[in-house]
Amino acid sequence: MTKGTKYLGPLSKETLEVARKELREDDRTRDDALEQLRDWIAKNPRIISCRTDDSFLLRFLRFKKFSLPMTQEALERYLLLRQTIAQAFHNLDFYLPRMEYLINNGYLFATPGRDKLGRRWIVGRPGVFDPHKFINEDMCRVHGIVYETLMEDEENQVRGFVHFADGAGVTFPYLTLFTPKEAVRIAKNGERTLPMRHKEVHAINIPSSLKYVLEWAMSLVSEKIQKRVKIYTSLEEATKSIDTNMLPKEYGGKMPMAEMIELFKKELEAARPTLLSHDEMKVKLELFSEGAKVGAVSALKNNSCNPFKNDVLSGSFRKLEVD
Repeated sequence: MTKGTKYLGPLSKETLEVARKELREDDRTRDDALEQLRDWIAKNPRIISCRTDDSFLLRFLRFKKFSLPMTQEALERYLLLRQTIAQAFHNLDFYLPRMEYLINNGYLFATPGRDKLGRRWIVGRPGVFDPHKFINEDMCRVHGIVYETLMEDEENQVRGFVHFADGAGVTFPYLTLFTPKEAVRIAKNGERTLPMRHKEVHAINIPSSLKYVLEWAMSLVSEKIQKRVKIYTSLEEATKSIDTNMLPKEYGGKMPMAEMIELFKKELEAARPTLLSHDEMKVKLELFSEGAKVGAVSALKNNSCNPFKNDVLSGSFRKLEVD
């Protein structure tokens, strides 16, 4: 898209108006920002290769409300995070057996359609994730597959997401997947780096034995996100406050969960070639180690962000035990 041309993207007039009000986006701002961001990428010695199409760049611009410096920082963080912990964020292929198992069993998926505010809903069922069979790499990868697929849609970039989590089946061994230090890094990078607009978070069936962990986790995210999280004592209580039409039949909706998952798998399949192509994006890691402010990712320099290198795991993953 050249400067001065009218935006020909997929957004409806209604969504473009939301973007204007909430994100400061209009034709002129969009054109100027895309041109400047592409020029910055081309001249940035730290970036070897990066997608430069409208949809990819706009996800970061919209995430940072068209602040170019903040967008540049977020994009660099994103590229560096992907490369530094490649074993979790490369090969985002939902056909991998472990990924297929988690998706097919409803660990994480997006329900079809949009709510009255145009948002997609993401259902998370962490109890499906057996910490004795799967490893933290699997958890990071399946989240990457789902989130990256959804971020390809520009409507989602503007409208954002509603999360619904069912904590049934979560047990104490889950706490062994990540150390506290790793959890802090994941929480902070997740909010600051992944270009997603989290509008609401609803959770049910939180085990009482793990509530103190949830309280600690809440302290890691911004006050803005904290205010958007609602914890319910039961599904019945939750259904009084949320749009059950967006949920599977098992949670008060109309469509069975299995049907929703099959529909979402079609989205995953359509996005699969693009997600796999992301492995071609690269940065020069050695240029991220000089000075506290280099690339605005000083917290990630020298591979210190790698959540899989620590005293407990000694740089390796626990062996996957398959029945």
